[in-house]
Parts: sequence; C-alpha cells; structure tokens
Amino acid sequence: MPSSSRTNNISATVAENMTSLSAVIVRPDPDAGLSESERAAVDRKLVRRLDLVLLPWLCFLYLLAFLDRTNIGNAKIDNMANDIIMSNLGYSATLMIFFVAYSAFEPVANVLLKRMRPSIFLPLIMVGWGGCMTAMGLVKNWSGLMAARFFLGVFESGLFPGVNYFISCWYRRDEFALRAALFFSFAALAGSFGGLLAAAISTMDGIGGFAGWRWIFILEGALTIVVAIASFWMVQDFPDTAEFLSEADQERVLRRLDRDKQSSAHHENFKMLYVWQALKDTKTYLAMVVYMGPMMPLYSLSLFLPTIISNLSFTDPSQIIKNQLLSVPPYAVAALVTIVVSVFSDRHRKRGIYNMGLACVGIFGFILLVASSNPIVQYLGAFFWRCRHLC
Repeated sequence: MPSSSRTNNISATVAENMTSLSAVIVRPDPDAGLSESERAAVDRKLVRRLDLVLLPWLCFLYLLAFLDRTNIGNAKIDNMANDIIMSNLGYSATLMIFFVAYSAFEPVANVLLKRMRPSIFLPLIMVGWGGCMTAMGLVKNWSGLMAARFFLGVFESGLFPGVNYFISCWYRRDEFALRAALFFSFAALAGSFGGLLAAAISTMDGIGGFAGWRWIFILEGALTIVVAIASFWMVQDFPDTAEFLSEADQERVLRRLDRDKQSSAHHENFKMLYVWQALKDTKTYLAMVVYMGPMMPLYSLSLFLPTIISNLSFTDPSQIIKNQLLSVPPYAVAALVTIVVSVFSDRHRKRGIYNMGLACVGIFGFILLVASSNPIVQYLGAFFWRCRHLC
C-alpha cells in the first residue's frame, strides 16, 4: 500500500476515534455535584429499573422460542411418528433441518435487528415461527414436517443473538453474565414448562379430530403469535430512544456504557470492514469450536430426553402424562444452577474457571448417559449434563 494511502487511512481512523471520544467527553453528567455514595445509589436504582422493564419480557420470549423448538420431543412420544409414518432416521432429519436453517440465517440477525429496531424485528420473527409451529400441527406427512421445521429455524435464528446484542446495549460487561444467564435459564424453565404443558395438552387427544400431539403444536404456535402481537408494544429499543426513561436516565445509561468502553452504546453503521475483521480473527474460530462443544449435546439432550424417560418402563399409553412430567426436574435443577453460577461469575469477574469446573460436571453426566443402558442411570446423568450446558 502506498505510504500516502496508509497515512490517509490512519488519519481517518484517528479522526473517527477522536469523534467518538469527543462524544463521550461532551456528554452531560446528570449527576454532577452528587457524592460517590449518592451516585452509587442512583446507579443501583437505574439498574433495578432496567432489570424490571427489559428482562422479564425478553426471558418470556426465549421461553416460548425454546419451547417451540424442542416440543417435537414431547410430540414424538405422543404417537407423532406413528401417525405420519416417520422412522427414527426421519425423526433425526427433522431435528437436523432446524439447525441447518438456524445456523445459516443467524449471522444476519443482528444486522436486521439494528436496521429494523428490536420492537419491530423481534415481533415479526415471532409471528413467523408461531405460524410454522401451528403448521406443524397440521402436516399430513414427513415432508411437510421437514418444511415446517426448516422455516421454524429460519425465523427463530434471530432471537438468541439479537437479544444478547440487545442486552449489551444496556448493561456493562460485569453485569452482562447474570442478565444473559437469567435470559438463557428460561430454556431450562421451557423444558420444565414444556413437559407440564405437553402433559396437559395430550389430554385433548381426539378433540376436533386432532391427535394430542397435533394440539401441542397448534396451541403453542397460537400462543406465540398472540405474544408476538403484544411484543410490538412490550419490547424496548435502544437507550437513547427509550420512552420509559427520562432524558437524565438515558444519559446515565449511555455514560455508564461509555465508561465501560462499550461501542454498543451508540448506533453503529454496518461496515463490511467489521465482517472481514471478524473472519480474519483466529479468536472467532476458536470461539466457534468452544461453543460447539456444549451446544450439540445441549440440544440432543433437550430433544431426546422425553425418549430417555419413555424407556423407564412407562410404556403403557396411560403413562404418557407421567413421561411428560418426568422431563421437568432436570430442567428445574439446571435453571437454579445457571443463576447461582452467573452470580459468582459476575462477582469474581472470572469466566474460564467456572466453565472448566462445569465442564467436569458435564463429562460426568455424559459418562452416565453413554456408559449405561439402565434408563434410571441415564436419567440421573441428564441432571449433570443439563446443568453443565446451560451455564
């Protein structure tokens, strides 16, 4: 590169950084004149308000998303495979096709989120996956189920990365783990709630000419669409446009993120430069490998736990409800462990040591799952395995 071009690029970068720096410097301080203890009290009150307004609805949305992507496991043990003539290999393919679509469309999610705003983007994709879920209850054959699962993956791909980015636009890095854990722990509650809900819905077998497993998809899909409509008003956007905050509180949120050196506090324009920087960074690929480790067994257990439970000799049709209810305890324990670990992780500002410790817990659970054919031992292993992969 010619030296003049390099100099121009450096100058442009410096100018851009100086512009950002000046924006931080000139930002007004609404707490000027307050003591450190008074500032801390104001900050705690602000964070509590953010928690109460932002997190409950986002957690509820993820509960629905995880419920909708994993309830096929509950439907399977409620005679779905027999009704649409699906082999074990066909069932595995319906699980896989969701993740093919999910992984293919997930990278563009945050770009669309920023361009459309969270209050528009998140409800729209919810309407999409709610419609796919309802369609799964109406399919006549395996091909129809495959198509519905593919588009379910397309629409659900935007929620998890979108919400994690959204949380980073409101909280400091030392506050992020707990909030993300609260959000992610609702996957565990979805497993618990899913078992309870599937058990209740299964009793509708025959109503309207539909089998119980069809009602699981239809009712849960309809619920998602209703919640999606409400989300147009319930989901917030970014701090500088938040209507539930005063102008002073908006400034406080932005200032605390500026001090934490988080660029997500500001509206960033999309640049291909950022894409190339990520693709050339070896940490991107290391993170992908690390993340694949827990994610593959996480979903395999979520989708096959009902099958493991059905092997506990509860094979009589009258015991189907008992099978559904037994999927609750592993998720409930995992939710509790997730919250406890995130609290200590934020407090000590350490991530690796907790991940390594919980990896050992997961390994123990995995050994129980693969080394024994006893369903009771496998069920016990599910507790340890689930705790590791939600933390």
